[in-house]
Amino acid sequence: MAQVAFRKSLTKNTLEEMVVSEEVEQNVDETETAGDVGLAESPKMDLTVSIDDVGPCKKHVRVSVPRDSIDEAFSEVVDEYSEKAEVPGFRVGNVPSSLVARRFKTEIADQVKQRVLMASLEQLGEESDLDPINEPNLDLESIVIPEEGDFEYEFDVEVRPEFELPTYKGLKIDRPTRETTDEEVNAYLDQFLDQYGKLVPVDAPAEDGDFVTANITVEHDGKPLAHIEDISIRVRPKLRFQDAELDGFNEIIAGVSAGESREADLTVSMEADSIGMRGETVHAKFDVLDVKRMETPTLDEEFLERIGVESEEDLRSQIHGMLDRQVKYEQRQAIRRQVLEKITESADWELPEDLVTKQVDNALKREILEMQQAGFTSREILARENDLRQRSLSMTRQNLKEHFVLDRIAEIENIDVTEEDLEVEILSMAMQRGENPRRIRAKMIKNGSIENLQAQIRERKAVDIVFDSAEFNDVPLPPTVTNEVEALNRSICRTASQADATQDDDDAEDE
Repeated sequence: MAQVAFRKSLTKNTLEEMVVSEEVEQNVDETETAGDVGLAESPKMDLTVSIDDVGPCKKHVRVSVPRDSIDEAFSEVVDEYSEKAEVPGFRVGNVPSSLVARRFKTEIADQVKQRVLMASLEQLGEESDLDPINEPNLDLESIVIPEEGDFEYEFDVEVRPEFELPTYKGLKIDRPTRETTDEEVNAYLDQFLDQYGKLVPVDAPAEDGDFVTANITVEHDGKPLAHIEDISIRVRPKLRFQDAELDGFNEIIAGVSAGESREADLTVSMEADSIGMRGETVHAKFDVLDVKRMETPTLDEEFLERIGVESEEDLRSQIHGMLDRQVKYEQRQAIRRQVLEKITESADWELPEDLVTKQVDNALKREILEMQQAGFTSREILARENDLRQRSLSMTRQNLKEHFVLDRIAEIENIDVTEEDLEVEILSMAMQRGENPRRIRAKMIKNGSIENLQAQIRERKAVDIVFDSAEFNDVPLPPTVTNEVEALNRSICRTASQADATQDDDDAEDE
């Protein structure tokens, strides 16, 4: 693993930075010389290596390559150039080595450096217990092989944390469970029939379960913030916007008739897209335009045939099975959370700040830009930036620790990701998106996300290992079917036109 990481990182750098000059491209068949650098087997070097801890999960490596190995690499490169070089007055393959060494001095020096670095790093990866998680920070331009004496270079590299793997088999886990009841089936059946129902205007005050059509005006500190027109809202205990919730909505709206209004204060979510409004209190006014009630179809033979079931009993059986699958999903999510908490509770090791910061920097930059656009002062931005960074870093650290622990479990359990595993996942993604599986795979290979998918599958298999050996204590699981919440696909911090524009931008990016 270390060998692959070192080789991959150096190969990337050499391809980008250590190219031969135009003159050599003309005179030397680069495909057969530079292209094979470091691939041929060569005798082991007598390397002198020192590895020191210089921070959390970070090592400082010093490597000394003996002069004999450098001279041997030099001779090999000169011989290869001599075979291909075209020099006036000489036939190809008959140019004296001394002339080749002088004529292509710079290019040969670069090739020798590349070859020596590649070979020494490969040997280092094989012989040391380094387990890098990032490319070594080698500054290739500053590295120069001396004309006399040994060659020394050094670099820092981030490595996987060293930790004692906690016990992950036989964990005691609370498993939420619930038998699907007739009451739940009835509640879901009501929601199912609503899809085929029709709203009928009523000349009566609104009650729980009714629908009101309203214009919503939202203000902040007396200034208009958003206006949502002609939206249908079902009267439920909780009204959930994209960025805020209003508890007791049914009590606020109860008894309202067409032409009347109701008002309420609510708090913007701390996860709202509009950073400047997070945690702020806003005032909402609901101008009711009409009140309607849902008339659902009768479960008669005509309707049952329409939806493709043989009988009401068959429909209820299908709903029962679907609710059972929902219980299994909730179980798995709850168990996974507990497993990750238990196997990382002793993970008190530190992670490199650079590694953590890289994961959150892009999102943080985006939020700072939004704060600047919202008109915050530099001091206000700094205060909010620190808060955001602290929370983001905590979440990222936890996610990284979970990754390292699961990766260690996968290593111990010899967990592999097969082509069949990948095909199953890609096929599922294709079905959800309505795309060709080959096209999705090609996209993932092109953007590098195929490696992320492999890592996710590997981690999931590691979690399954923990699941299979766990001891479960069954605890009650609340019903998944509830009529408590009415959710609106609207934000109270931006207008419908702004939301539509954002959606248009997202669609354009997807194209």
